[in-house]
Amino acid sequence: MLQAARSAVVLRPPADAIVHALKYGGWPELGAELAEWMVGLVRAEPKLLGGRPVVPVPSTQRRLRARGYDQARMLADKLAQETGGTLVDALARREGGESQVALHPGERLANVCGAFFLSSRESSEAIRGRDVLLVDDVLTTGATAGAAAEALGRGGAKTCGHPDVCPGHSRIGCSASDENEIDEQGDG
Repeated sequence: MLQAARSAVVLRPPADAIVHALKYGGWPELGAELAEWMVGLVRAEPKLLGGRPVVPVPSTQRRLRARGYDQARMLADKLAQETGGTLVDALARREGGESQVALHPGERLANVCGAFFLSSRESSEAIRGRDVLLVDDVLTTGATAGAAAEALGRGGAKTCGHPDVCPGHSRIGCSASDENEIDEQGDG
């Protein structure tokens, strides 16, 4: 179901500090800058344009309360506005599961297995038969993106592309737009 993943930048200075500040430092205003990086990535690939549903990877309610904002939704909203897409909050995430940061690839996969589901009937109608852009901030092993894409596929989405700001670690099947080399120092 997850057809392709593309990263706007490699997780190296200054991108690593900016992403970390957005995710963990309480700096939601950085979302606009990071979203611009993603907009450039999507505009460089015209096949990703054209009014696609743009779906953020949701966080748990517990993490949303702690952070005070949803960084993936902020990125998705800006991406939809700037590329002619439609923001669709198609997914919800079950509570439970631990943070992916310290988990190994197999543990990450198990941690998100079954974590995502369609948020409403309207969401299903908005994605059915459509090519969807699934947006998150960092793609590390692809476990979260894969689990979210599977839920979208069960809801009827045709294909799922995944733009993100930057890769967290090296992984198979994904590429960074600016460089072929992926930094191994990311925090996921």
